[in-house]
Amino acid sequence: MIFRGVLRAILIALPFAVEAAQPSAPSPIAAPLRDLPWGQLNFLHTTDTHGWHAGHLQEPSYSADWGDYISFSERLHEKADREKVDILLIDTGDRVEGNGLYDASEPKGEFTSEIIKELDIDIICSGNHELYKKKTSQREYSVTAPNFHGNYLASNIDIFDPRTGERVPLAQRYKKFTTKNQGIRVLAFGFLFDFTGNANNTIVQPVAQTIQEKWFQEAIRDREVDLFLVTGHVPLRSPEFDLIFKAIRSQQWDVPIQFFGGHTHIRDYAKYDAKAYALESGRYMETIGFMSISGLRSGGKPASEALEGEGEISAKRASPTFSRRYIDNNVFSFHHHTALNATTFPTEHGRNVSAVISAARKTLKLDKQFGCAPTDLWTNRAPYPNEKSIFSWIQDIVLPDMLKGASCSDTPKLALLNTGSLRFDIFKGPFTVDTTYSVSPFTSGFRQIKNVPFRVAKQLLRILNQEVPQLERTPRTLRAKEPVALEQIETKSRYLERVVNDRYGDSHQSPLALGGPESSPLTPGYTTSDDAGNDGDDTLHSKIQFYRVPNCIESRTGFPESSSSSDPETVDLVYGSFIENYILLALRFLGTDYALGDTESFADGQSFTALLAKWVQENWAGEC
Repeated sequence: MIFRGVLRAILIALPFAVEAAQPSAPSPIAAPLRDLPWGQLNFLHTTDTHGWHAGHLQEPSYSADWGDYISFSERLHEKADREKVDILLIDTGDRVEGNGLYDASEPKGEFTSEIIKELDIDIICSGNHELYKKKTSQREYSVTAPNFHGNYLASNIDIFDPRTGERVPLAQRYKKFTTKNQGIRVLAFGFLFDFTGNANNTIVQPVAQTIQEKWFQEAIRDREVDLFLVTGHVPLRSPEFDLIFKAIRSQQWDVPIQFFGGHTHIRDYAKYDAKAYALESGRYMETIGFMSISGLRSGGKPASEALEGEGEISAKRASPTFSRRYIDNNVFSFHHHTALNATTFPTEHGRNVSAVISAARKTLKLDKQFGCAPTDLWTNRAPYPNEKSIFSWIQDIVLPDMLKGASCSDTPKLALLNTGSLRFDIFKGPFTVDTTYSVSPFTSGFRQIKNVPFRVAKQLLRILNQEVPQLERTPRTLRAKEPVALEQIETKSRYLERVVNDRYGDSHQSPLALGGPESSPLTPGYTTSDDAGNDGDDTLHSKIQFYRVPNCIESRTGFPESSSSSDPETVDLVYGSFIENYILLALRFLGTDYALGDTESFADGQSFTALLAKWVQENWAGEC
């Protein structure tokens, strides 16, 4: 292991390395576990980590950090070598935005880029969050892609080289390689869904166009392939993955295909046909996905000759079998799955990375307290509206205070904020710098349009929550600008319901949790049902109630307090800048002619993150 630059300096300055996880991380709670279903070819998968590489410091079930994961992967590599089978590591993007370890540094990602590269990832690709900002995509091109040279794949993403201005692939389009122990010939791709919210220095080519290109058509006609490996920041049950699957099957009807997806922040496993499966492994370093395949051909040899080891994984199979497991990201699970303990489990490499993470957190002052949260506030574990809902808290208390404090005008104000801007729960106790970024990591602030007729403004919430599909069908001639995709203005959970419920009827997965009925013998947590049944989670949990929330919430201030008073003629319309295009589109839908030129910055352009931190300091001040 070679640390460079700032991380090397931090590591040298440390008097000692941490034992495991982070010093303030809670100890995991012992729970019943299912074993890993090892096979001929095995995978570990992460996706949508969003900077949570220090683990969850207030949630025992997900308290392992990136250093612990490195130790885990290295121990599983040792087992694979002993058993003469293979294991590959996959990451499918959205490694940025969502946690102070990434967002608090300048430039953003200064520490996480170096931390991530310490893991020996075999195939890695981009998510949409790597492309929102020009600086972020340039860092992905100039830092992350070279860090994983030869393993970073970008099948449908181009970037304008910041040095030459030339349009070039973000990374190589695909990769063919042979596994170490079994000699399995793998052809891998790395896709992004049809994303349209990227900065103008990148181009995301629609998947439907990409699969028609000569390089792709030639690749899928390669007859010297034992497995197609399709990685992507793409939902499993999406048109994009369906197109790729059908394209491969049109040329290779019998070759196994393994998909790894992301973006919807869920645990999911999908069957496309008897020899094609897909895995998605959650969000925020809560889940390490494990996938295995047995019965693959190996270097052209029949599957019956592929497994020659004498260990426990050497059973011979006539046709491919696929298995999955969703691992809770904590050292209790890691110890169980490696048959090791707190003394024998950590590797030197893993310990050192944990130490670097701890030092980086101190450098960024992520544990600095802004105040003390008096109660838990939930994104999806409480109904909306409800005093335990983070959205009710923002709507009824925080936004009105922000509106009053940011303007001297007496004009009534109506504010709209998309629920997707709030990314995580607030736990009772210290509200820190890190908490602020976890709840609201984005740099966007508020915009306003002054003196909007109230009869128009009061209809916007209904339209944004109920009629967005109609807005998306509005003729382009009426649009001031293309709106962002629907799933970007709403919470991931609501998007998941809309995409998946047609298949399952009800939400097929409960979100994570800390608490639950005291009478339950199991700790609350993920209880996943997928195409293979309900036995995918490694840890047995009790189920958590799940609640949907709207796309947007609304706050009003400066309105007449008496119910008998007449409505105001006009209001200043304030809204999160991320949904500006939808606001303008809805206003046109309502018959007005407001355009970008009618908008202006609100609250001196301060980000919602900064305004939230200020509110906490003023209203929740004090140590816990």
